[in-house]
Amino acid sequence: MELMTHIDIPESEWKIPAGAKVLLVGSCFADEIGEKMARGGFEAMVNPFGTLYNPASIAASLLRSISEKEIGKEEVFCDGDGVWHSWMHHSCFSSSDVATLVERINGITQCVAAFLREADVLVITFGTAIIYRLKETGMLVANCHKQPDRLFVRERLSAYDIVDQWQMLLQLLESVNPKLRIIFTVSPIRHKRDGYHVNQISKGILLQAVDEIVNGKSSNGTWNYFPSYEIMMDELRDYRFYADDMIHPSAKAVEYIWQRFQDTYFDHKTKDVVAKAEKEWRQHQHRQIINNKLSNSK
Repeated sequence: MELMTHIDIPESEWKIPAGAKVLLVGSCFADEIGEKMARGGFEAMVNPFGTLYNPASIAASLLRSISEKEIGKEEVFCDGDGVWHSWMHHSCFSSSDVATLVERINGITQCVAAFLREADVLVITFGTAIIYRLKETGMLVANCHKQPDRLFVRERLSAYDIVDQWQMLLQLLESVNPKLRIIFTVSPIRHKRDGYHVNQISKGILLQAVDEIVNGKSSNGTWNYFPSYEIMMDELRDYRFYADDMIHPSAKAVEYIWQRFQDTYFDHKTKDVVAKAEKEWRQHQHRQIINNKLSNSK
């Protein structure tokens, strides 16, 4: 008797070798998988721009890195508390000194550019088709930094918008790094702020766009889709697989999706290397806990 729906994942035409250089960008689900890859011994660069949710902002950040474009004055602002932020970056870059903010962003842009030229795999996680623009200038905003809603215009990308932008970007990525393999996925995390109905429409747009991108004539099998969204919605649909907020996947769900990812992209040799690296990481964490307890007891 079948008590759950099983998602069949087509076998990938290529595998990720042990220790590969992997860049992961996108929603916070990219952070979850990126952390797993780092523990597994991969040279993983995870969300270097901070968490990005929509395809337009992710594309803009990658394009900035490829072109090594420095941040412009129109992209930064100072809030009421004297802290400088970038509209295109996470608050982890924010600073009370604008020069420090600019230096941090330009530095990471150059790091990502260098990493992309040598990377084996790029993992892209789309979270939502909803975007925000500054009402005054029309500039795309990746992070609103808790500024008043009146400053922004809210829009919803179409699948056509996403496909058109990404097809051009992917061609550019191929020219920069011909060996690069790309995995697209759609985050299973629901965007509660948009409302559940709008979230479903948004996820549908992302799924349609990724399908058209991956099955495009120019992909040649080097662009792939991993169905993390479908696994969460169908295989793990029970709320016991969600965190306490009933929005994010639980640790058990993330571990299950990680196992399906390994089955899809790792051969037996890579799996053995990853299992050994994860064991060593757990042992190291355990030793740190013991050492901390001993230090605190003195």
